[in-house]
Amino acid sequence: MDDEGQARVATVRPITIAVVALGGEGGGVLADWIVDLAQHGGYLAQATSVPGVAQRTGATIYYVELFPKAAAQAAGRAPVLALMPVPGDVDIVLASELMEAARAVERGFITPERTLLIASTHRVFAMTEKIALADGRVDAPALLTACREAARELLAFDMEALAEATGSVLSAVLFGALAGSAALPFPRMAFEAAIRRGQVGVERSLAAFGAGFEAAQSGGAAVAPAASIDHGTRAAPRAVRDLLDAAARDFTGDARAIVLVAIERLADYQDKSYARQFLARLARFQDIERQHGDGSGALLAETARQLALAMTYEDTIRVAELKIRSSRFARVREEVRIEDGQILEIAEFFHPRTQEIADTLPAALGHWLLRTRWARALLDRATRKGRVIKTTSVGGFLLLYALAKLKRLRRRSLRSAAEQAALSHWLNLVAATARTDYPLAVEVARMRNLVKGYGDTREGGQAPTSMGKLWTKPSPIWASRTPTAQTPVIPAKAAIESRGWSATECLELLPGKARNSGCPHKSRSVDAAKSSSASS
Repeated sequence: MDDEGQARVATVRPITIAVVALGGEGGGVLADWIVDLAQHGGYLAQATSVPGVAQRTGATIYYVELFPKAAAQAAGRAPVLALMPVPGDVDIVLASELMEAARAVERGFITPERTLLIASTHRVFAMTEKIALADGRVDAPALLTACREAARELLAFDMEALAEATGSVLSAVLFGALAGSAALPFPRMAFEAAIRRGQVGVERSLAAFGAGFEAAQSGGAAVAPAASIDHGTRAAPRAVRDLLDAAARDFTGDARAIVLVAIERLADYQDKSYARQFLARLARFQDIERQHGDGSGALLAETARQLALAMTYEDTIRVAELKIRSSRFARVREEVRIEDGQILEIAEFFHPRTQEIADTLPAALGHWLLRTRWARALLDRATRKGRVIKTTSVGGFLLLYALAKLKRLRRRSLRSAAEQAALSHWLNLVAATARTDYPLAVEVARMRNLVKGYGDTREGGQAPTSMGKLWTKPSPIWASRTPTAQTPVIPAKAAIESRGWSATECLELLPGKARNSGCPHKSRSVDAAKSSSASS
């Protein structure tokens, strides 16, 4: 080969592809398909991977480089291919989830001069998002905007929905989107042949591949969302049909949709009378909305939403009931794709604490257990370690079945008494606030979202740093916002924006939190908390 030919060969660069995927999404299979595709299409291929960590705090990065075999032969030597993606030098990034696409942007893998980004727009929430005291979810539109600005070209749609619709895995949809983008020099038939050579779940994978290919060809058109709940067109549960009909007449706007769903949720959680109690509690807020509302119906809708969630709190009875439902067994069988003749075994890990056991008991017995040292110490030792229960076994199923049957006694339990008292206090607070400051009342209603989950998570929301001491009388720092002693004090969005405080400064104002912070207001907030506690 002459010097000019050698120079041309030397300028040939590999096609660089990075796949960022979560565990169980088939990222490794996708990388194998790409390698097989290249090797059967006249390219040399090298694939490497760096495993992520568990619990959704990171993803595995699969990196593939493809180099034309003819160019290597012409040069008379094998190419030197990289083992890891280099920032600014990645041609294609395949992201199995929107946050992982944003992570790739943060790492510098995606650049406007070079990179085609193919990503699914669905979210799998990170641990930091899940454990946040309030709503810790990252703004999805902001992530999508960042990806669009960072990439040369963005191809994004909900690939998880297509995977579920075709009964396959997300990696097959990604592979189809890659083929549909025409970013690689291979025809569709070559992609499909790579799937067939894999010999695993071929038919479903080809269906998902085809769906991804068509979506990519249409420019990443969004997958149609699942049909929303429409109580006017679907049959309502017979037990609560009269309540649903009455609610449909009595409520309008956003509140109506929330209340209709809430009635079914509450009846399923407890019984029909429990759903009636929910409606009775909302009645006064309908009057407040008419007398003090701004026409948006925001207070009624938000109060209904938070009240329904609060009344269906998670306890040991609810957990047991959900674990043994036939719908759950069917869902697990579908997720793991059990074939005919295979046996499914489900092992659940339980670690109830003494407090949770006492909460399940009748109020008097629960109080006795928590106050009696020897009984509590005995139960503490017995529950020190968790227990694995196989719900697919007769013994394990019957154990949870018996626990779920305590549902009839739930309203007399220690937990129920505490929850109902806290709810009454919160509702009174929202109502009192609405009479003097409607926007602030909406924020007070939303703050109920701080209390959620169970165990340590729920205790964190109920601790003095949040719901326990937030509802206090005014202190000097709120004097400009609270004209009377009856007006509640809460670091809500409406109350702090005029002061220009950040969310962090707001949290620092909460009693207990400020003691260990550098908040400039900590001394007065602690003093105010002490005086409020004493007066209340």
